[in-house]
Amino acid sequence: MNIADYKGVWVFAEQREGQLQKVSLELLGEGRRIADELGVKLTALLLGNNIETLAKTLAEHGADEVLVADDKNLEHYTTEGYTKVICDLATERKPGILFVGATFIGRDLGPRIAARLSTGLTADCTSLDVDVTNGDLLATRPAFGGNLMATIACPDHRPQMATVRPGVFAKITTDPSKCNIEKVNVTLDDSDIRTKVLETIKSKKDIVDIAEADFIVAGGRGVGNKENFTLLKELADALGGTVAGSRAAVEKGWIDGAYQVGQTGKTVKPQIYIACGISGAIQHVAGMQDSELIIAVNKDDSAPIMKIADYAIVGDLTKVVPELIAQVKEIKSAE
Repeated sequence: MNIADYKGVWVFAEQREGQLQKVSLELLGEGRRIADELGVKLTALLLGNNIETLAKTLAEHGADEVLVADDKNLEHYTTEGYTKVICDLATERKPGILFVGATFIGRDLGPRIAARLSTGLTADCTSLDVDVTNGDLLATRPAFGGNLMATIACPDHRPQMATVRPGVFAKITTDPSKCNIEKVNVTLDDSDIRTKVLETIKSKKDIVDIAEADFIVAGGRGVGNKENFTLLKELADALGGTVAGSRAAVEKGWIDGAYQVGQTGKTVKPQIYIACGISGAIQHVAGMQDSELIIAVNKDDSAPIMKIADYAIVGDLTKVVPELIAQVKEIKSAE
Protein backbone atom coordinates (compact mmCIF):
# COMPACT_ATOMS: atom_id res chain seq x y z
CA MET A 1 0.00 0.00 0.00
CA ASN A 2 1.29 3.43 -1.01
CA ILE A 3 -0.31 5.70 1.59
CA ALA A 4 0.45 8.79 -0.50
CA ASP A 5 -2.12 7.57 -3.06
CA TYR A 6 -4.95 7.83 -0.54
CA LYS A 7 -6.48 11.29 -0.32
CA GLY A 8 -9.80 12.85 0.56
CA VAL A 9 -12.33 12.66 3.39
CA TRP A 10 -15.44 10.53 2.88
CA VAL A 11 -18.63 10.52 4.94
CA PHE A 12 -21.18 7.71 4.69
CA ALA A 13 -24.49 9.57 4.38
CA GLU A 14 -26.93 7.24 6.08
CA GLN A 15 -30.55 7.47 5.01
CA ARG A 16 -33.56 5.47 6.07
CA GLU A 17 -36.68 5.43 3.93
CA GLY A 18 -35.53 8.56 2.14
CA GLN A 19 -34.68 10.49 5.31
CA LEU A 20 -31.08 11.48 5.97
CA GLN A 21 -29.87 10.75 9.49
CA LYS A 22 -28.72 13.89 11.29
CA VAL A 23 -25.40 12.33 12.31
CA SER A 24 -24.45 12.25 8.63
CA LEU A 25 -24.94 16.01 8.34
CA GLU A 26 -23.01 16.52 11.59
CA LEU A 27 -20.15 14.43 10.21
CA LEU A 28 -20.10 16.54 7.06
CA GLY A 29 -19.60 19.60 9.28
CA GLU A 30 -16.60 18.09 11.04
CA GLY A 31 -15.41 16.46 7.83
CA ARG A 32 -15.39 19.89 6.19
CA ARG A 33 -13.01 21.20 8.83
CA ILE A 34 -10.65 18.24 8.52
CA ALA A 35 -10.74 18.29 4.71
CA ASP A 36 -9.88 21.99 4.72
CA GLU A 37 -6.94 21.41 7.07
CA LEU A 38 -5.62 18.70 4.77
CA GLY A 39 -6.43 20.59 1.58
CA VAL A 40 -8.52 17.73 0.13
CA LYS A 41 -12.08 17.15 -1.07
CA LEU A 42 -14.97 16.18 1.19
CA THR A 43 -17.10 13.45 -0.36
CA ALA A 44 -20.50 12.18 0.77
CA LEU A 45 -21.47 8.58 -0.04
CA LEU A 46 -25.21 8.19 -0.61
CA LEU A 47 -26.63 4.68 -1.04
CA GLY A 48 -30.22 3.62 -1.57
CA ASN A 49 -32.99 3.43 -4.14
CA ASN A 50 -34.60 6.54 -5.64
CA ILE A 51 -32.59 8.78 -3.32
CA GLU A 52 -30.93 11.18 -5.77
CA THR A 53 -32.97 14.12 -4.41
CA LEU A 54 -31.12 13.81 -1.09
CA ALA A 55 -27.84 14.73 -2.75
CA LYS A 56 -28.74 18.43 -2.74
CA THR A 57 -29.15 18.37 1.04
CA LEU A 58 -25.66 16.90 1.39
CA ALA A 59 -24.33 19.61 -0.93
CA GLU A 60 -25.91 22.24 1.35
CA HIS A 61 -24.12 20.83 4.40
CA GLY A 62 -20.49 20.90 3.35
CA ALA A 63 -19.86 18.26 0.69
CA ASP A 64 -17.62 19.08 -2.28
CA GLU A 65 -18.80 15.93 -4.00
CA VAL A 66 -21.67 13.48 -3.61
CA LEU A 67 -21.35 9.94 -4.94
CA VAL A 68 -24.84 8.53 -5.47
CA ALA A 69 -25.21 4.74 -5.62
CA ASP A 70 -28.85 4.25 -6.63
CA ASP A 71 -29.96 0.65 -7.09
CA LYS A 72 -33.02 -1.48 -6.28
CA ASN A 73 -30.81 -3.85 -4.27
CA LEU A 74 -29.88 -0.96 -1.97
CA GLU A 75 -33.46 0.02 -1.09
CA HIS A 76 -33.15 -1.71 2.28
CA TYR A 77 -29.94 -1.74 4.28
CA THR A 78 -28.09 -5.03 4.15
CA THR A 79 -24.58 -5.55 5.47
CA GLU A 80 -23.40 -7.42 2.37
CA GLY A 81 -24.86 -5.03 -0.20
CA TYR A 82 -23.72 -1.79 1.38
CA THR A 83 -20.29 -3.18 2.24
CA LYS A 84 -19.62 -4.34 -1.32
CA VAL A 85 -20.63 -1.05 -2.93
CA ILE A 86 -18.61 1.09 -0.51
CA CYS A 87 -15.55 -1.15 -0.63
CA ASP A 88 -15.62 -1.23 -4.44
CA LEU A 89 -15.67 2.58 -4.51
CA ALA A 90 -12.97 2.89 -1.84
CA THR A 91 -10.70 0.46 -3.66
CA GLU A 92 -11.14 2.38 -6.90
CA ARG A 93 -10.91 5.97 -5.59
CA LYS A 94 -8.68 5.55 -2.52
CA PRO A 95 -10.00 7.91 0.18
CA GLY A 96 -7.67 8.78 3.05
CA ILE A 97 -10.41 8.95 5.71
CA LEU A 98 -13.88 7.43 5.99
CA PHE A 99 -16.39 8.50 8.65
CA VAL A 100 -19.53 6.55 9.59
CA GLY A 101 -22.21 7.53 12.10
CA ALA A 102 -22.32 5.34 15.22
CA THR A 103 -25.96 4.37 14.66
CA PHE A 104 -27.29 0.81 14.68
CA ILE A 105 -26.53 0.63 10.97
CA GLY A 106 -23.15 2.34 11.26
CA ARG A 107 -21.99 0.08 14.07
CA ASP A 108 -22.78 -2.90 11.87
CA LEU A 109 -21.40 -1.47 8.62
CA GLY A 110 -18.17 0.16 9.85
CA PRO A 111 -16.41 -2.97 11.15
CA ARG A 112 -17.33 -4.97 8.04
CA ILE A 113 -15.88 -2.32 5.73
CA ALA A 114 -12.71 -2.07 7.84
CA ALA A 115 -12.23 -5.84 7.76
CA ARG A 116 -12.82 -6.02 4.00
CA LEU A 117 -10.33 -3.20 3.33
CA SER A 118 -7.80 -4.52 5.91
CA THR A 119 -7.68 -1.24 7.78
CA GLY A 120 -8.32 0.02 11.32
CA LEU A 121 -11.47 1.43 12.87
CA THR A 122 -11.89 3.62 15.97
CA ALA A 123 -15.44 3.24 17.27
CA ASP A 124 -17.73 5.65 19.13
CA CYS A 125 -15.46 8.68 18.82
CA THR A 126 -16.21 11.88 20.68
CA SER A 127 -13.44 14.02 19.17
CA LEU A 128 -11.58 14.11 15.85
CA ASP A 129 -8.40 15.82 14.74
CA VAL A 130 -5.74 15.37 12.10
CA ASP A 131 -1.95 15.61 11.85
CA VAL A 132 -1.46 17.75 8.74
CA THR A 133 2.19 16.71 8.42
CA ASN A 134 1.34 13.11 7.53
CA GLY A 135 -2.45 13.03 7.16
CA ASP A 136 -2.96 10.78 10.19
CA LEU A 137 -6.43 10.90 11.70
CA LEU A 138 -6.40 11.35 15.48
CA ALA A 139 -9.63 9.83 16.77
CA THR A 140 -10.47 10.16 20.46
CA ARG A 141 -12.88 7.93 22.34
CA PRO A 142 -13.62 6.93 25.95
CA ALA A 143 -11.67 3.88 27.15
CA PHE A 144 -11.55 1.66 30.24
CA GLY A 145 -15.18 2.24 31.10
CA GLY A 146 -14.92 5.95 30.41
CA ASN A 147 -12.21 6.49 33.00
CA LEU A 148 -9.83 7.94 30.45
CA MET A 149 -9.87 9.24 26.88
CA ALA A 150 -7.74 7.44 24.30
CA THR A 151 -6.52 9.06 21.08
CA ILE A 152 -5.99 6.44 18.39
CA ALA A 153 -4.17 6.70 15.06
CA CYS A 154 -3.91 4.32 12.11
CA PRO A 155 -0.60 5.32 10.48
CA ASP A 156 0.07 2.21 8.39
CA HIS A 157 -3.26 1.56 6.65
CA ARG A 158 -5.83 3.43 4.59
CA PRO A 159 -8.54 4.49 4.59
CA GLN A 160 -8.53 5.55 8.23
CA MET A 161 -11.95 4.86 9.69
CA ALA A 162 -13.98 6.11 12.63
CA THR A 163 -17.57 5.86 13.78
CA VAL A 164 -18.90 8.93 15.56
CA ARG A 165 -21.86 9.31 17.88
CA PRO A 166 -24.84 11.47 16.93
CA GLY A 167 -24.93 14.84 18.65
CA VAL A 168 -21.17 15.26 19.02
CA PHE A 169 -20.57 17.74 16.17
CA ALA A 170 -22.52 20.65 14.73
CA LYS A 171 -24.07 20.87 11.27
CA ILE A 172 -22.96 23.60 8.86
CA THR A 173 -24.44 25.13 5.71
CA THR A 174 -22.54 25.81 2.50
CA ASP A 175 -23.15 26.87 -1.09
CA PRO A 176 -24.57 23.82 -2.90
CA SER A 177 -23.67 25.19 -6.34
CA LYS A 178 -20.01 24.32 -5.72
CA CYS A 179 -20.77 20.64 -5.14
CA ASN A 180 -20.40 18.00 -7.84
CA ILE A 181 -23.06 15.28 -7.77
CA GLU A 182 -22.06 12.06 -9.52
CA LYS A 183 -24.15 8.94 -10.03
CA VAL A 184 -21.82 5.94 -9.81
CA ASN A 185 -22.23 2.51 -11.36
CA VAL A 186 -23.36 -0.20 -8.96
CA THR A 187 -22.16 -3.73 -9.61
CA LEU A 188 -24.48 -5.63 -7.35
CA ASP A 189 -26.52 -8.74 -8.04
CA ASP A 190 -29.16 -10.51 -5.99
CA SER A 191 -26.59 -13.23 -5.30
CA ASP A 192 -24.33 -10.68 -3.56
CA ILE A 193 -26.89 -10.27 -0.79
CA ARG A 194 -27.40 -13.35 1.36
CA THR A 195 -30.12 -11.85 3.54
CA LYS A 196 -33.41 -10.53 2.22
CA VAL A 197 -35.63 -7.97 3.94
CA LEU A 198 -39.12 -9.43 3.74
CA GLU A 199 -40.96 -6.90 5.87
CA THR A 200 -40.27 -3.86 8.01
CA ILE A 201 -42.38 -3.58 11.16
CA LYS A 202 -42.11 -0.29 12.99
CA SER A 203 -42.40 0.03 16.74
CA LYS A 204 -45.60 1.69 17.88
CA LYS A 205 -43.76 3.56 20.60
CA ASP A 206 -43.90 7.34 20.35
CA ILE A 207 -40.18 7.98 20.88
CA VAL A 208 -38.80 11.52 21.13
CA ASP A 209 -35.22 12.09 19.98
CA ILE A 210 -33.58 13.54 23.09
CA ALA A 211 -30.57 14.64 21.04
CA GLU A 212 -32.80 17.30 19.46
CA ALA A 213 -34.34 18.58 22.72
CA ASP A 214 -33.64 22.10 23.99
CA PHE A 215 -34.71 21.25 27.55
CA ILE A 216 -34.00 17.92 29.25
CA VAL A 217 -34.93 16.75 32.75
CA ALA A 218 -32.96 13.60 33.50
CA GLY A 219 -33.28 11.20 36.41
CA GLY A 220 -30.90 8.69 37.92
CA ARG A 221 -30.85 6.09 40.68
CA GLY A 222 -31.55 8.80 43.24
CA VAL A 223 -35.05 9.35 41.81
CA GLY A 224 -36.00 6.29 43.84
CA ASN A 225 -38.77 4.73 41.77
CA LYS A 226 -40.69 4.86 38.51
CA GLU A 227 -43.51 6.89 40.03
CA ASN A 228 -41.16 9.77 40.82
CA PHE A 229 -40.29 9.96 37.12
CA THR A 230 -43.79 11.36 36.57
CA LEU A 231 -42.61 14.43 38.50
CA LEU A 232 -39.65 14.81 36.16
CA LYS A 233 -41.91 14.45 33.14
CA GLU A 234 -44.22 17.12 34.51
CA LEU A 235 -41.27 19.50 34.83
CA ALA A 236 -40.07 18.60 31.33
CA ASP A 237 -43.56 19.24 29.93
CA ALA A 238 -43.73 22.60 31.70
CA LEU A 239 -40.43 23.59 30.10
CA GLY A 240 -41.46 22.29 26.69
CA GLY A 241 -38.75 19.65 26.78
CA THR A 242 -38.37 15.94 27.35
CA VAL A 243 -37.45 13.56 30.14
CA ALA A 244 -34.30 11.40 30.04
CA GLY A 245 -32.41 9.05 32.32
CA SER A 246 -29.06 7.64 33.35
CA ARG A 247 -28.04 4.05 32.71
CA ALA A 248 -29.03 3.10 36.25
CA ALA A 249 -32.58 4.39 35.71
CA VAL A 250 -32.87 2.51 32.41
CA GLU A 251 -31.61 -0.74 33.95
CA LYS A 252 -34.20 -0.45 36.70
CA GLY A 253 -36.92 -0.09 34.08
CA TRP A 254 -37.94 3.40 35.14
CA ILE A 255 -37.45 4.83 31.64
CA ASP A 256 -37.04 3.47 28.12
CA GLY A 257 -33.52 2.90 26.82
CA ALA A 258 -34.15 5.34 23.94
CA TYR A 259 -33.94 8.14 26.54
CA GLN A 260 -30.60 7.14 28.06
CA VAL A 261 -27.90 9.81 28.23
CA GLY A 262 -24.25 8.89 28.54
CA GLN A 263 -21.41 6.87 27.11
CA THR A 264 -23.67 3.89 26.37
CA GLY A 265 -26.65 6.12 25.56
CA LYS A 266 -26.99 9.34 23.60
CA THR A 267 -24.99 12.55 23.54
CA VAL A 268 -27.12 15.65 24.11
CA LYS A 269 -26.52 19.41 24.01
CA PRO A 270 -29.69 21.09 25.27
CA GLN A 271 -30.02 24.70 26.38
CA ILE A 272 -30.85 23.46 29.88
CA TYR A 273 -30.06 20.04 31.38
CA ILE A 274 -31.59 19.33 34.79
CA ALA A 275 -30.01 16.29 36.46
CA CYS A 276 -32.15 14.88 39.27
CA GLY A 277 -30.76 12.16 41.51
CA ILE A 278 -27.80 11.58 39.19
CA SER A 279 -24.41 11.12 40.85
CA GLY A 280 -22.43 12.28 37.83
CA ALA A 281 -20.26 9.30 36.90
CA ILE A 282 -17.90 10.06 34.03
CA GLN A 283 -19.86 7.71 31.77
CA HIS A 284 -22.97 9.87 32.17
CA VAL A 285 -21.15 13.20 32.06
CA ALA A 286 -19.63 12.24 28.69
CA GLY A 287 -23.11 12.43 27.19
CA MET A 288 -24.27 15.80 28.58
CA GLN A 289 -21.23 17.89 29.54
CA ASP A 290 -21.66 20.23 26.56
CA SER A 291 -25.13 21.37 27.65
CA GLU A 292 -25.39 25.17 27.72
CA LEU A 293 -26.68 25.23 31.31
CA ILE A 294 -26.54 22.36 33.81
CA ILE A 295 -28.72 22.30 36.94
CA ALA A 296 -28.19 19.49 39.44
CA VAL A 297 -30.65 18.43 42.13
CA ASN A 298 -29.18 15.98 44.62
CA LYS A 299 -29.27 15.19 48.34
CA ASP A 300 -25.51 14.64 48.32
CA ASP A 301 -23.65 17.94 48.09
CA SER A 302 -20.40 16.08 47.34
CA ALA A 303 -21.75 14.20 44.30
CA PRO A 304 -19.54 14.69 41.20
CA ILE A 305 -22.48 16.17 39.25
CA MET A 306 -22.57 19.10 41.68
CA LYS A 307 -19.05 20.12 40.67
CA ILE A 308 -19.80 20.42 36.97
CA ALA A 309 -23.24 21.98 37.39
CA ASP A 310 -23.77 25.69 36.79
CA TYR A 311 -26.39 25.61 39.56
CA ALA A 312 -26.41 22.93 42.27
CA ILE A 313 -29.49 22.45 44.47
CA VAL A 314 -28.99 20.31 47.57
CA GLY A 315 -32.29 18.78 48.58
CA ASP A 316 -34.96 16.13 48.14
CA LEU A 317 -36.08 16.14 44.52
CA THR A 318 -39.67 15.27 45.55
CA LYS A 319 -39.76 18.70 47.20
CA VAL A 320 -37.49 20.65 44.83
CA VAL A 321 -39.02 19.53 41.53
CA PRO A 322 -42.65 20.49 42.41
CA GLU A 323 -41.35 23.96 43.38
CA LEU A 324 -39.53 24.24 40.05
CA ILE A 325 -42.70 23.20 38.22
CA ALA A 326 -44.72 25.84 40.06
CA GLN A 327 -42.21 28.58 39.29
CA VAL A 328 -41.94 27.64 35.60
CA LYS A 329 -45.73 27.71 35.26
CA GLU A 330 -45.94 31.05 37.08
CA ILE A 331 -43.34 32.62 34.79
CA LYS A 332 -45.05 31.29 31.67
CA SER A 333 -48.47 32.51 32.80
CA ALA A 334 -47.05 36.00 33.26
CA GLU A 335 -45.70 36.15 29.70
